Amino acid sequence: MNPVWLRWVLGLALLLSWIARVSAAPAAPVQRPNVLMIVSDDHAWTDYGFMGHREIRTPHLDRLAAESRRFTHGYVPSSLCCPSLASLLTGRYPHQHGITGNDPPIPKSRTGAQKYQSEEFRTGRARLNERMDRSPALPRLLASAGYRSFQSGKWWQGHFSHGGFTHGMTRGEQAGVGRHGDEGLRIGRETLQPMHDFVDEATSAGVPWFVWYAPMMPHDPHTPPERFLARHRTNAPTLHIARYRAMVEWFDETCGQLLADLERRGAASNTVIVYVTDNGWIQSPDNPRYAPKSKQSPYDGGLRTPILIRWPGRIAPCAIEHPVSSIDLFPTLLKLAGVPVPKDTPGIDLLNDRAVESRDAVFGACFAHDIPDLDFPERGLRWRWMVRDGWKLIVPDPVNEPGGAMEIYRITDDPSETVNLAATQSPRMRQMVRSMDRWWPGPKR
Repeated sequence: MNPVWLRWVLGLALLLSWIARVSAAPAAPVQRPNVLMIVSDDHAWTDYGFMGHREIRTPHLDRLAAESRRFTHGYVPSSLCCPSLASLLTGRYPHQHGITGNDPPIPKSRTGAQKYQSEEFRTGRARLNERMDRSPALPRLLASAGYRSFQSGKWWQGHFSHGGFTHGMTRGEQAGVGRHGDEGLRIGRETLQPMHDFVDEATSAGVPWFVWYAPMMPHDPHTPPERFLARHRTNAPTLHIARYRAMVEWFDETCGQLLADLERRGAASNTVIVYVTDNGWIQSPDNPRYAPKSKQSPYDGGLRTPILIRWPGRIAPCAIEHPVSSIDLFPTLLKLAGVPVPKDTPGIDLLNDRAVESRDAVFGACFAHDIPDLDFPERGLRWRWMVRDGWKLIVPDPVNEPGGAMEIYRITDDPSETVNLAATQSPRMRQMVRSMDRWWPGPKR
């Protein structure tokens, strides 16, 4: 045989042998990032240093924002805690996952504490928990890839396991209560130790982890430490506003403690941090409650939130003004973790520039606080809303808001939604209503 051909044949044989060995060798394990999800509670979109507030100081969230892919025009689909959090975990709208309000229907004869101790409440809450059991919850899907997950803070669906968490603080009915967090509500206000213990355990086991940090902060009761309240006593219009502002700063301090702990562990470089709020809050100057056009409303004061995603060295920091939704975090995090995204997921990958820029509109709906009918929870609809091209349309439900009228705002110029332009924008409104109906036409009755 020709020496040249012989060398070629021997070389080919060696190459094929090498390919066979590589193919037969076990694949290197995928290094999946840890995930820390920070969810503030009843927090206005304006109330951060990085969003331009002149009095509230949030140095730790400001730093996180500077290091993140940050969406300044994020929205939650509903301006109420329980349905908003359920959407965040399932990537579904409230009318899809069926948890449209905070509480199940309770007879009007039940008042005060009787409401939450009644059999109607317990059975209704159990039915809502079953809806979470049937949903493709983020912790449950991450568990399929070897993640351990930890629940802390606000949690409405009974025991933490209903959300697919492997570990957690909230025991629900097992703790003799079962509304929105029980033992989990200690996080942030009293301690961060349970989260540290969980991360220690997961790290020792060599497995990736997911932490849900959703403290009841700055949510009332507004009881901040004096070290935060002292400055605001003199610069806030009223004591109620001072207390709320101080609560935001206290929450920010806890976020700084979490960031410092990741750095101390050397885990910051392999941890994705996401930040979002569950719904907005405009503090009433005259009492501890919220002002109009905030929580439970269809206005940006109740719906808008910044959304932050940080992964040092992997996600480039930048600011994006295109509107996005909190339901988008579900597919985004699954993709980052290398977990298949359910095909019927309505959200988009927030790291995909083309997907973000090509999205036509952001939609949502606000429902009654107490779900009127557990068999048809969508019948509690009060308003549908959408944002497109700098316009915000609000459509009241004719049954539950019979005296309501459609509203449209140029929110790029009128972010507080003070001037309803419905009288001059009929063609635009008709176009937007058609788009809204294609998204969801409302409940069948």
